[in-house]
Order: sequence, then structure tokens, then C-alpha cells
Amino acid sequence: MQNIQNKVALITGAGRGIGRAVAIAFAQEGIHVGLVGRTLANLQQVAEELKAYDVKVAIAAGDVSNLESITTAVEHIRGELGAIDILVNNAGIGKFGGFMELTPEEWTNIIDVNVKGVYYTTRAVLPEMMERNTGDIINVASTAGQRGAPLTSAYTASKAAVIGLSESLMLEVRKKNIRVVTLTPSTIATDLAIEMNLTDGNPDKVMQPEDFAEFIVAQLKLHPRVVLKHAGLWSTNP
Repeated sequence: MQNIQNKVALITGAGRGIGRAVAIAFAQEGIHVGLVGRTLANLQQVAEELKAYDVKVAIAAGDVSNLESITTAVEHIRGELGAIDILVNNAGIGKFGGFMELTPEEWTNIIDVNVKGVYYTTRAVLPEMMERNTGDIINVASTAGQRGAPLTSAYTASKAAVIGLSESLMLEVRKKNIRVVTLTPSTIATDLAIEMNLTDGNPDKVMQPEDFAEFIVAQLKLHPRVVLKHAGLWSTNP
């Protein structure tokens, strides 16, 4: 297992839910954390929580679906913390409805955030990783990207695209000692999932953000010669 203490991580969608849980788990391991999200107040609240740990924290408001916005945010984090060792592409949105019920604008917005957001953020971080011949990129997809379901056409399409993007990138950059991991969790009890009633009214029986964060930490500790290409994580009550 490798030592991940004092590495620098950038997390998108870091203001709540999975992103917040990953930030806390990283800080507990001694990883310096860059928090990126659209709502500055949420990022400030997470940063305040991280003061309990002896790590450096930087925050930057940014929209992953906008190339200029996310590039500026990444540059700010890099300026505050130094070279980025770990990227967690976590930011994502979901909206469910019949194929003809979702408007073209809603459909496009889901693709912009969930797919282009991964592309834009990775594009801003990857060149330095390639130059340094090291890095970990963790892309959060979903079991929805592996199988279709009624009312999920846009979300399923976006997460399937993330899975394909991740595998192609993994094969492209592995010779540069960069690991690209695709994670496909089932339902996680985030505020959004609870609000959308995806936990069937019993959030304690599905995967918690902290469970997911713990898994991310564990796979980062694997020896650099080991690549976890893809991992599906299921709740006891999927």
C-alpha cells in the first residue's frame, strides 16, 4: 500500500453529499484538499469542517459545465495547494421524467454537467499529471450508466458516456503512471437522493456518502502498479 499523506486532491461537487464526505475522508488521511463547487457558501462550510484536521484547504467556486469557469477554478486551487495528485470528478446532476417530458434544455444541461464537466475538469488537470508521470483520476458514474430504466434516459446516457470516456482515458494515460478509475455506485443516501425519494423512505438501508468515501480512500492506497479499472458498489437494499 502506498502512503497518500500530503498528496493534493481536487474534488468537484464538494459542497455537499458525496463531495463533502470525500473531502473529510481525505483530510483524515492527511491529504490537502481543493474544494470546487457552484455554491461558495457550501464550500466555505466544508472548509470550516476541515479545520479540525492538519491539512491545507483551498476553495473555488466554479461551474464544471463551463470550460473557462472550471479552468479558472482549477488554476486557483493549483496556485493555493500546488500540483494536483488526485482528481475526483464527482459533480453531477439528475432529473428524471419521460423521454418526451424532459425538455431539450433539461436534457442538454444533464449532458453538459455530467459528461462535459468530467471532460473539462480532467482537461484542466491532466497535462501536469502527464508531465509529472503520476496521478489518480476518479470518475463517479452510476449503475444507471450500465443499464437503462424508465424515466432515466438523460441521466443514463450521461453516466454511460462517463464510463466510456473513463475506460478510453485509462488506456491512453496508463503508460504515464496515471490511474483512471470508474466508480459505479447504486443509490447513495445524499440529500438529493432522499429529496427525490430514491431511498424508499429508508435512507439508513442504502449506501452512505461516508461508505463511498471510505472505498475511494482504500483504492487510492493500492500500490501504484495496481489499477482498479472499474468498481461497482451496491447497497444492501439497491
